[in-house]
Amino acid sequence: MIKKIHIENYKSIFNLDIEIGRVNIFIGENGSGKTNILEALAFVAAAQTDKLDNEFLANRGIRITSPELTRSRFDDESIEKPIKINLFSDNNNRWLNFIIHNNNKPYSKWKLRDLECIANNEVKPCLNFKTKIKYDKDISLNRMVNNTYEVITTREIIDNIDIPFLERLKTSLQYKKLNDFIIYSPENTSLRNFYKEGQIEPLGVNGEGLLKLLQVIAQDEEKINLIIETLELFNWFDSLEIPKQSLEEKVIIQDRFLKTVFDQRSTNEGFLFILFYAALMVSDDTPAIFAVDNIDASLNPKLCTELIENIADLAKQFDKQVFLTSHNPAILDGIDLNDDEQRLFVVSRNKQGHTRVKRITADSEPKYYENESTKLSEAMLRGYLGGLPKNF
Repeated sequence: MIKKIHIENYKSIFNLDIEIGRVNIFIGENGSGKTNILEALAFVAAAQTDKLDNEFLANRGIRITSPELTRSRFDDESIEKPIKINLFSDNNNRWLNFIIHNNNKPYSKWKLRDLECIANNEVKPCLNFKTKIKYDKDISLNRMVNNTYEVITTREIIDNIDIPFLERLKTSLQYKKLNDFIIYSPENTSLRNFYKEGQIEPLGVNGEGLLKLLQVIAQDEEKINLIIETLELFNWFDSLEIPKQSLEEKVIIQDRFLKTVFDQRSTNEGFLFILFYAALMVSDDTPAIFAVDNIDASLNPKLCTELIENIADLAKQFDKQVFLTSHNPAILDGIDLNDDEQRLFVVSRNKQGHTRVKRITADSEPKYYENESTKLSEAMLRGYLGGLPKNF
């Protein structure tokens, strides 16, 4: 997993460090910079795969704007400065640093200007995506072939490549799981009309491709049963049938109170969102690291609480790392702050307008109010945690 993130010069983020866990929830005012944190990760993922064109960035869930506004415009110098995003993984003791630049000319694209690894406080070039490399006969590594990763074993001899370079190469490959990072913002129309297809498989940013993914998951009885268990959060739900092949693109849903079945076009919006989240969590084909913006959309407050508990369990079971934003206080009641893999962050802006982040821990949580343990949702609404507007 990624354990630390450092971001410089990205939108409202001037200079920010965050230590993260497996399930990370960001709350705060509208415009505080929650989504910008998610976008910085998506920006790194795009840079690592050398796909920094606007079309691909949009398909990852990044809100496209001009190069000038993509940088932090807190001073006149920022327009010429690159965006810097650094990651630290628990798989090794190295930072992987990305420096992404745009020359601000019309139609210009973002480019990965440099990629560095830091080990033992020493900065060295790490990997140039255009470099062609030969590998030693005893080394089996991933390599870049036409800008995509491929596992190879070769008996060719290394030419002018030393072991430190190979170690730095291995470091960059530790972050391969980040390559598929997407900020999901599921939409009712995409989830209800299965004929819509996204440009990214298996799931598009708005939920396109859900039926095909469910058909793949249905081949695994254990995983489809986990999805059904998640859908049992709805009191009325009885069963779900996913046809292997059908001329009509639909799933069959049974309401335990009704004598007839219906499909996704007739069910409620919240059911479709939970179905989407469950499929996203259990599938081996969905990203290992991903984000969901406004995960509380269309969900009852109590359902929000149960959903977060479910996501935390599934994230451990299927080795997913998740980043979520929310404005619903009930989301917080599903977090276990005694579990270090579950982390809550309050995002705000300082006096200079820079995005800042405060982690809420079990020790910092308000313990009592009127002799009773205070729920996190109540603590948020009472202003104990911060992240609420103060101008009205």
